[in-house]
Formats: sequence, structure tokens, C-alpha cells
Amino acid sequence: MTIPSHMTAIDPAAPGGPEVLVPVSRPVPQPGPGDVLVKVAAAGVNRPDVLQRLGLYPMQPGTPTIMGLEIAGTVVAVGENVTRWRPGDAVCALVAGGGYAEYCVAPAEQCLPVPAGMAMTDAAGLPETWFTVWSSVMDRGHARPGETLLVHGGTSGIGITALQLAQEIGLTAIATCGSDDKCAAALAHGAAHAINYRTQDFAAEALALTGGKGVDIVLDMVGGDYLPKNIACLADDGRHVSIAFQRGPTAEVNLAQVMRKRLVLTGSMLRPRTVAFKQAIAETLEGVIWPAFAAGRLTPVTDRVFPLAEAADAHRRMEAGAHVGKIVLSL
Repeated sequence: MTIPSHMTAIDPAAPGGPEVLVPVSRPVPQPGPGDVLVKVAAAGVNRPDVLQRLGLYPMQPGTPTIMGLEIAGTVVAVGENVTRWRPGDAVCALVAGGGYAEYCVAPAEQCLPVPAGMAMTDAAGLPETWFTVWSSVMDRGHARPGETLLVHGGTSGIGITALQLAQEIGLTAIATCGSDDKCAAALAHGAAHAINYRTQDFAAEALALTGGKGVDIVLDMVGGDYLPKNIACLADDGRHVSIAFQRGPTAEVNLAQVMRKRLVLTGSMLRPRTVAFKQAIAETLEGVIWPAFAAGRLTPVTDRVFPLAEAADAHRRMEAGAHVGKIVLSL
């Protein structure tokens, strides 16, 4: 196919509200060694996108200013040393930026095949959450079958993915949600139990649900004043994995509880990690999780699809917190 010189993209000139997300013309990027150029069919919308739009997410040197951390589409060109992918291949990919555009460069090692029969708008919502959740729950949290996982934000993109992972590998998942309707949605998507944190004390409920033992792992996107409550409901030898801090990056910790229960407090950010690290996750996901999509045990949960030109409305929905699953932009 003929690749144009310019493309439509979302590349805000300055931080601001959703209104800064307007389509502009930008040069089509060129794939370097080890890269593929993808004609984007759809791009996932994620919470870090909102922070980047607000100017609150530190960017790595050399990262595209065009927004977007995950895509699905068709390979149209490959750089030197790329052996697996060829023009015409349908892929979804984790990228450091550049996803809200008609064309995007992705490291070949961070690409995965679009599962057979899956819509591009569904596939676009897989990479960011699955890379993040696998790294957090399995690599940092050292989850083992039979353990209990507490997931905050149970109906977010990350939350739904964590519930699906728990179901696939044999964890008992407890989700916290902000309404009874969202609790019902979490139960429908793999949670064994769901706690409405607006009407219930989630720490007390988690302890009751585990017979006083506590949960083995907490996947926390909230931070701030949630940390002491998370520690209170962790079991002996429990692991607390932080991946965001919507209620602030600081908290007061009772070290006596940490010591007495032999807790591990850890966390990670995916974006700064190396391509080699992300490649290892991609290979694991393709071997362990992608077959579950092919077999129908797992199904993507897409909340709503917006045209690229309506990226502002997609961000408004993200900020309103009304979504269940992934918000996606379609090209």
C-alpha cells in the first residue's frame, strides 16, 4: 500500500482539559531498526493518557508527543532486523506514545498477533492493561494459584483485566467498586466478591470474606490513605503492589504491622521499562493468555468506542469514572 507523508493525530500543543485533544496533521513516522510501522485501526485510552494531557506524567526522552500507549492495526512497513512481522500482519502493540494517530511505530518485540476473530477495537484495549497486570500481579506480586487478590477499581480497564487473570490462573479475586451496579459488573467479569467502598469498609469486609486471614495480594491504584487500610487487610507474608496513586503518592505506614506480618510493599511503572523487559512479558502473554482468548475463556471488555476526532469525549468518560472495561478510539 502507499504510505502517505502526513497523517491525522492527537498531539496537544500544551497541557489542559479534554478540549486540547483536537486532530492535527503530523508527519508519518518511519520505523527504525527493530521497529514496525502500523496503520492504526484503533487505540486504547488509559489513565496515564489523562495524566499526560494534564502535564502530570513525566515523559521519557525521545517519547513521541502524540498521545496513546496501545494500538491495534496492520503492519505496513518494517525496519531492519525485523524477522517475525511482515506487511499485512494484524497486530496489537504496547507503545511508549504515538497511538492516537493514523500510523504508529512500535518495537517489534512489543507486538502481539490480534487473536483470531477479534475486532481491532477490542484488540487495541489489550496490551497496556495485560502487560501492566501481568507484571504487577505475577512478577511483583508472585501470585500463586489458590491465593486471594484484592483489586481496587474493579471495573476499570486494569481492574477487569486483573479479574480475568485471577480467573484464568486460579486466584480468588475481591474487587472494590464505587456503586452497586459496578459491583454487579465486577462479579459478572470474574470477581468472587465485590465490595462497594462507598457504603462498606473494604478492609473490614476483606478480612471477613477471608475468615480473618486477610488477602495475599493487593493491587492498588489508589495510594494515599488507602495504604494503611490495605496493610490492615493483608495476610501474613502478603504483597502490596502499587501501580498508581489517585489519592496521592504519600501515606503513613505502620511499620510494626509490616514487620509482624512480614509484608512486601512494592510497585512498578511500565512505561520506563526496557524493550527487553516488555518483550519477555509479550512472550509470556502470547504463550499463556492469548490461547485463552482463542479458546473463548477470556473475552475483551470494551466499554465504548469513540472516533479519533472525539478523543476529548473519550477522556471525559475516563475522568467521569463511569466506564466498565476499556475505552477505545477508532480510526
